[in-house]
Amino acid sequence: MGSFSRRAALAAAALLIAGAAVAAPVAGPQDMSLGNPKAKIQVLEYASLSCPHCAKFNEDVFPAFKKKYVDTGKVRYTLKEMLTDPPEVAAAGFMMARCAGPSKYFKVVDEVFRSQPRWQTTPIKPVFLEIAKANGLTDAQFEACLADEAALKAVRGRAQDAQDHDGVDGTPTFFVNGKKVGAGDMSLAELEAAIAAAGK
Repeated sequence: MGSFSRRAALAAAALLIAGAAVAAPVAGPQDMSLGNPKAKIQVLEYASLSCPHCAKFNEDVFPAFKKKYVDTGKVRYTLKEMLTDPPEVAAAGFMMARCAGPSKYFKVVDEVFRSQPRWQTTPIKPVFLEIAKANGLTDAQFEACLADEAALKAVRGRAQDAQDHDGVDGTPTFFVNGKKVGAGDMSLAELEAAIAAAGK
């Protein structure tokens, strides 16, 4: 009786774990999103501000995707914050974007992505300070933002949750309506095909 009960408990636990593993990723209350909240198509991008492939998507694909799908209300886009090497740089960029405020978050993210080439020859902090000041933060606010331990813990927690619960182990990774549709370089055509399939 005891052995059966133990086996049943283990089986139930396995089912619960399996169920959790296949739960479709969704936008959380702390994630930053663009577009119609009631859109039938939800696109999640797991990206890091220190990821070259993410910067390439941001520059080459995102503007056209946003114009055609997000700005027209067809798609709700959510950026899931991830931390790739060097993680402290990615974390600082996301923290700065949040300190600039919700209305400027994606503008700061875009500017950080586009500043990546400058990091090869220029210290990162002055570049970030330039971006921060261009988006309304003072020198003191910038310093306070990057020194905020609670904000740093929060961004690390969001990234860890994505790894632990959504099974994301690389950037960029894309989900459309909860289904993983690609990782690494993603073309507009590939993303459009995934959106079309989800809309059927």
